[in-house]
Amino acid sequence: MTGDPAPALNDRRERPGDPCAFVIFGASGDLARRKLIPALYNLAKGRLLPHDFAIVGVAREPITTEIFRDRMRKALDEFATGTIDAARRDDLVKRMRYLSGDFTAAATFAALREQVAQTDADEGTRGNCLYYLATPPTVFAPVVHSLGAAGLVAETDGHWRRVIVEKPFGEDIESARALNQELRRDLAESQIYRIDHYLGKETVQNIMVFRFANGIFEPVWNRRYIDHVQITVAESVGVEKRGGYYDHAGALRDMVPNHIFQLLSFIAMEPPISFEDRAVRDEKAKVLHAIPPMTPEEVLVRTVRGQYGEGETGGAVHPGYRSEAKVAAASNTETFIAMKLFIDNWRWAGVPFYIRTGKGLARRVTEIVIQFNQAPFVPFRDTPVERLRANQLVLNIQPDEGISLRFQAKVPGPAVRMGEVEMDFKYADHFGQEASTGYETLLHDCMLADATLFQRDDMVEAGWRIVQPILDVWKALPARNFPNYPFGSRGPKDADDLLARDGRQWKVVTHDPGGRHRGDEHPAGARRA
Repeated sequence: MTGDPAPALNDRRERPGDPCAFVIFGASGDLARRKLIPALYNLAKGRLLPHDFAIVGVAREPITTEIFRDRMRKALDEFATGTIDAARRDDLVKRMRYLSGDFTAAATFAALREQVAQTDADEGTRGNCLYYLATPPTVFAPVVHSLGAAGLVAETDGHWRRVIVEKPFGEDIESARALNQELRRDLAESQIYRIDHYLGKETVQNIMVFRFANGIFEPVWNRRYIDHVQITVAESVGVEKRGGYYDHAGALRDMVPNHIFQLLSFIAMEPPISFEDRAVRDEKAKVLHAIPPMTPEEVLVRTVRGQYGEGETGGAVHPGYRSEAKVAAASNTETFIAMKLFIDNWRWAGVPFYIRTGKGLARRVTEIVIQFNQAPFVPFRDTPVERLRANQLVLNIQPDEGISLRFQAKVPGPAVRMGEVEMDFKYADHFGQEASTGYETLLHDCMLADATLFQRDDMVEAGWRIVQPILDVWKALPARNFPNYPFGSRGPKDADDLLARDGRQWKVVTHDPGGRHRGDEHPAGARRA
């Protein structure tokens, strides 16, 4: 960005992205201000943004480029994840342009074509364009059709054109298929980047390195040694200002087909033949295709839904979901879901995967728990040891990224007594804290045509195929007991019962005085469901 020479690195992921114009549809919205522009600044600061680069903001608001630049300058000052270098900030801001127009009007895209050509002449972007649809999902397809009609996505004369689509990718299996078909009218699948910011987190990306670069873990990563897997994505806030969207979507649509299934596929995938994007995505897709959709009867016993009611946290009373802004007074929308899934393949046959996600819970945490089978008790039957606890591996994704391993050790002394030992690895402690928005890696990958961390069309549809039977049953049988958990709690009791029926228990996340995450689990048997 400032003309500094790029570092001489062999890894293409550590070189600057290819020259391009970054076009943001919905540039006046919160996503651009809070995440995208700060992420681009971080890339510039890390010398990963191309020198020949420009930003074109497109939105309906009739403002000038100078006003847009001033707003983005203020956004960087407010939402930057670290200390701002004024020179780099100003260099990024001066590369911004703004275009006002209606996303459904042909005139807007004719003007955008001229703007892209002028930007190319001014900044040397070589005709490459990266379009980011930071818009409501209802206009994804219309914007892409308009780009196609204006000749703005055609890849000719050696330049590339790519489109980043924000979630949700449909709201059920039929709408997901329809959206994929609409996008492919004007784009090749290789031009579509379905973004999920969860995959920009270091621990998610580290799952592959952790599994496939360490010989001590991959040999036991299967049904012979693992009792079950838990995936938790808990939020301590309510729906806040998203009531209008959320009351239509609910927790299942909002989190499971995208965030949670992405985490599950990384945990359960077979080793890819390489880390090329196609090889990795092929293996992730196989995982989702191997999850059998539930029958209506299975939905009733293997899924739990909940909705938060009024609750007290930190001395303040938080209203129930039905009292939130833009939420129906008698809403049956779920704010919590839990379910038990199986992966019908050789590696995971019979191993339950328990997933849960919700709003208004006691703690904000995203983690994956790998619980191993209990060791046989036989050698300890004539000792004071009363029970053995299963080894547990925990991948902490947020808020404190890291990995912990729990195992048994002998307490010093003449008697055979056991204590639990927890080995903790924290990214911040070992590699330093490099704050980010979660979008840096993903945007940089788009500039390099690396689609490893993005969903492919078949993965999207496979996720909805799993979820669809649950949506159908819940629609036919509306919940009768909402609200069924207070704001600030662990969620509905039925979620605990889901595991208790199998002789298992959720890992409970608490905080010790030092701020570390700790598991306050109770021992659970190794019995299979």
